[in-house]
Amino acid sequence: MKRFALFLSLAVFAFSVPAFARPRSRHSGSQAREISRAIAAHYRRAKTLEAVFLETYRAGENDLRVESGHVYFRSPGLMRWEYEAPTKKLFLTDGHFAWFYVPANHTASRTPMRKSADWRTPFALLTGKADLTKLCSALSIVPSPGGPGAPPPGHIVVGCRPKKHEDFLDAQIEVDRESRIVRVTVEQAGGITTEVRFGAWKENIPLPRSLFRFSPPPGVAIVDQESLAGVGP
Repeated sequence: MKRFALFLSLAVFAFSVPAFARPRSRHSGSQAREISRAIAAHYRRAKTLEAVFLETYRAGENDLRVESGHVYFRSPGLMRWEYEAPTKKLFLTDGHFAWFYVPANHTASRTPMRKSADWRTPFALLTGKADLTKLCSALSIVPSPGGPGAPPPGHIVVGCRPKKHEDFLDAQIEVDRESRIVRVTVEQAGGITTEVRFGAWKENIPLPRSLFRFSPPPGVAIVDQESLAGVGP
């Protein structure tokens, strides 16, 4: 999801993975743009955020990965993803670098944020300006399919057609009654679908800046990903 900057907040959801449905309405662009503006207004007021998250990755029928944990954001550009299950991991941005650390591997990687292709990196803008029009060439309203997995009453699903430089085919953004995003589903080439759900959101709570600094534990090797760019086998 290279450069996929979406801005998320939601009420608690029971986990399900609905089929990806492309936008069908040709007359909903105006309403979708209004929703986009409401989302931007909501997140402009948030200086810090905390939530639990559930991340689901599908690649075909047999490749399914589900991970969960806690995530923290602080303006400007700071975030911390603490993966707790099934494996402990840490993804962190300190305003300059994106860090990825797996304790079991005793290795941490570091990449300048401006060069990071990790799908989580753009979420560092969550407490900034949430402007979907910079990401999407067109916005529309996705009709509810009804049945199991359908959005609750009052929720609206916005379809995003990507701009040419974005590395995804389609996206859906589900919005609740308070203009908060409750689900993001992204479809990529090769039949890959990624979904992120968040719950138990807290806004504008005290989060120390030290929470967003990475201090390597003793014995952990640091790999500079920028220095490895272009290095062949």
